[in-house]
Amino acid sequence: MQKQDNIIVGLDVGTTKICAVVGEAEGNKINIIGIGTHPSIGLRKGVVVNIESTVESIQKAIEEAELMAGCEISSVYAGIAGGHITGFNSRGIVAIKGPEVTKNDVERVIDAARAVAIPMDREVIHVIPQEFIIDDQGGIQNPVGMSGIRLEAKIHIVTGAVTSAHNIVKCANRSGLDVCDIVLEPLASGEAVLTDEEKDVGTALLDLGGGTSDLAIFSGKNIKHTFVLSLGGNNLTNDISIGLRASLAEAEKIKIKYGTCVAHDISSEETIEVPGMGGRKPRKLQRQILGEILEPRMEEIFTLIKREIFRAGMDNVITSGMVLTGGSSLLHGATDIAESVFDVPSRLGTPRGISGLIDVVNNPMYATAVGLVLYGARIQPEKKFRIRDTNIFNRIMTRMKTWFKDVM
Repeated sequence: MQKQDNIIVGLDVGTTKICAVVGEAEGNKINIIGIGTHPSIGLRKGVVVNIESTVESIQKAIEEAELMAGCEISSVYAGIAGGHITGFNSRGIVAIKGPEVTKNDVERVIDAARAVAIPMDREVIHVIPQEFIIDDQGGIQNPVGMSGIRLEAKIHIVTGAVTSAHNIVKCANRSGLDVCDIVLEPLASGEAVLTDEEKDVGTALLDLGGGTSDLAIFSGKNIKHTFVLSLGGNNLTNDISIGLRASLAEAEKIKIKYGTCVAHDISSEETIEVPGMGGRKPRKLQRQILGEILEPRMEEIFTLIKREIFRAGMDNVITSGMVLTGGSSLLHGATDIAESVFDVPSRLGTPRGISGLIDVVNNPMYATAVGLVLYGARIQPEKKFRIRDTNIFNRIMTRMKTWFKDVM
């Protein structure tokens, strides 16, 4: 297998599965040429709790992706999530030195906006410009070349626990991989499933993963708010295990095959078979019972997300509605519950803007991994890093300069 310069790999290190998607850049198009998945054992709620198990899962997913793509994988874009992730907005103001705004002015104003107190155990993962304001004139995306006296920037800062981010990089490095960048998973999912119109008008993207539910609110083509809720598909599986008195492995199978969030849509004649534990006989139960177990939990997750949207004052921003993605969004009736709780139109988000193995990755559970490939194709940094060589967050400003190069 040969190394190829135009290969981009997204590695979704999730609570329930490790997923590697291989993309080939052909001009402005991304051709998906390989995919590998393996059950994830060493993570809990998006955070690495067992390095050896995680390394083994990453290696198996990468091997599978390499075989399908027919190329050697040496570097990846890794996703990060978990309850330790926090996002907040900040703003900075500087005086414009010359007759017009230069790149140096933009860097200074972003530095001013970034000058906030962050605890020692946390590091900045993303600095995302939202808009620039020149002498009270707002809504400016790229201020370079404009005249003015005062330049103001609104930015969104995403921070995470230093140890959690380092552990993800360490697992990738021990699997023989360089990490090009660490990317917030809902930000990556947004790259894959949202249209430009949705990002512009205002949309809430909710990634329903195994360990966490990740929210990202887009408006004016930028991220306005991020939030991670430490509830996800594993909580649904646990509820089924307790409610039906089944093992967790069987509960997961039942959830995937028969799971429904809307009990009243299911005929009372539909039944499911629940294997007995410890040699007991299997039992037949109405499928409606499954809906009665899952519906309250799904409503709880959506209600907590809705509370966060209101707390952040973003309830009037999501005018185009909700987009659900992630494996748990595949549950029957999930979009119906979302529409009733959020009172906005909801749809399933599947990867778009790609070619190649579309039929294979045309599934919400692959949205993050495909989004990481699209993100990597857009950013394409010149330098890769290893945790033992340099601090993984030292390249924030390099990333910002690349962003300005793109918008100009």
